[in-house]
Amino acid sequence: MNFTKKIVIISFLLIGWIIKVQAQDAAPRIPQTNIDSSVLQKKDPHPAIPRTDVIDVLTNVLHIHHTGRTDTGGKVHDDMHVAIVPALGYTMLTGFAGIVAANAVFTTDEDTQSNLSNILTSITYSQYKQMIFPIQSNIWSKGNLYNISTDWRYLQYPSYTYGLGGKTKLNRGYSIDYSYVRLYQTVSRHIVSGLYAGLGYDYDYLWNIREIDPPAGKKTGFEKYGFSSTEVASGITASLLFDSRQNPVNPDQGYYAHIVYRPNFTFLGSSSDWQSLQIDLRRYIRLSSSSENVLAFWSFDWFTLHGHPPYLLLPATGWDPYNNTGRGYVQGRFRGKNMLYLESEYRFGITRNGLLGGVLFANAESFSQPRSGYFDVIAPGYGLGLRLKLNKFSKTNLALDYGFGTQGSRGFAVNLGEVL
Repeated sequence: MNFTKKIVIISFLLIGWIIKVQAQDAAPRIPQTNIDSSVLQKKDPHPAIPRTDVIDVLTNVLHIHHTGRTDTGGKVHDDMHVAIVPALGYTMLTGFAGIVAANAVFTTDEDTQSNLSNILTSITYSQYKQMIFPIQSNIWSKGNLYNISTDWRYLQYPSYTYGLGGKTKLNRGYSIDYSYVRLYQTVSRHIVSGLYAGLGYDYDYLWNIREIDPPAGKKTGFEKYGFSSTEVASGITASLLFDSRQNPVNPDQGYYAHIVYRPNFTFLGSSSDWQSLQIDLRRYIRLSSSSENVLAFWSFDWFTLHGHPPYLLLPATGWDPYNNTGRGYVQGRFRGKNMLYLESEYRFGITRNGLLGGVLFANAESFSQPRSGYFDVIAPGYGLGLRLKLNKFSKTNLALDYGFGTQGSRGFAVNLGEVL
């Protein structure tokens, strides 16, 4: 499959709507209108121009009378804002795909300092017969005392692999097929000043693994590493989390740091004993209180500390927790026992009403070589993208990005919410 020729995307919004769920309690109260939480208690720099999202555009175009969507710059804590997006899209990995994605943003506390919780899910079926069904959530309890993180996935996943290390060639990839269930759960407790310590359990089960069209006459990188038709990883996790962002789906200021240590054990059902460490660091800088312009920086490092992880669970491009590393490269393009990654992004508004925005991004990744362990190849990526405001209350964007990499690699990335 020559990905360099795939330069056309069809990703359009068919319909979107907001489901407003009012919290129920026994005490009577005065009804409230929806308030735009996206401003996060900052004054609107353009008060004469109200914030606008796709729902406002659709109601105006279709002449639908809609009340109760007031853009006043406050923040309501008893509402849940849900964006639902059916779409037809095209990406490097999936080809043409039908997607229904949903994002819910809410708070669990009336305290104005409480972090926003979010739930993200989607179902995708692609022309390559891929089935992708994730459920991911980040829930903050009352007073931000606890954080509950969930990452559950089911994948039926024909895809591509290119071997180990940074010297692999784009035109020498081949197809693999497998089914995959991931069940990750972590509970973290507040320690001091935004710092959380957590414990969790991670389980990965991959089965029916097949190499579809490997190069003839020689062993593949997968076979040299140790091919198996079934791979299982089962381990506990210990983590440290620091998060000063108020809105995780579209941060405009603050810091994020997440360190996860994962030892896997055969007595818990793992195929082998091995240990990994992930370090996720992010910084957001709002350039001016009178604009939507933001600089974002991301470092994601992933190390194998000990043992022999399953091939398909090794650090790889696009296999971070939210599948966002390496815009400009197909998922799985690079793979190795250790990974270093850096990315920066400039986000800016295009229309004053917030409906459209843009991004410019650049990244670089390096994977350890299978024999020497050296990081002697750096793979850069860069590109630009468009942002369409789906929900002005939660600041949820539809993100459409086009990236370029080395060896002619290029392609689209589609996200519900920001990439970093």
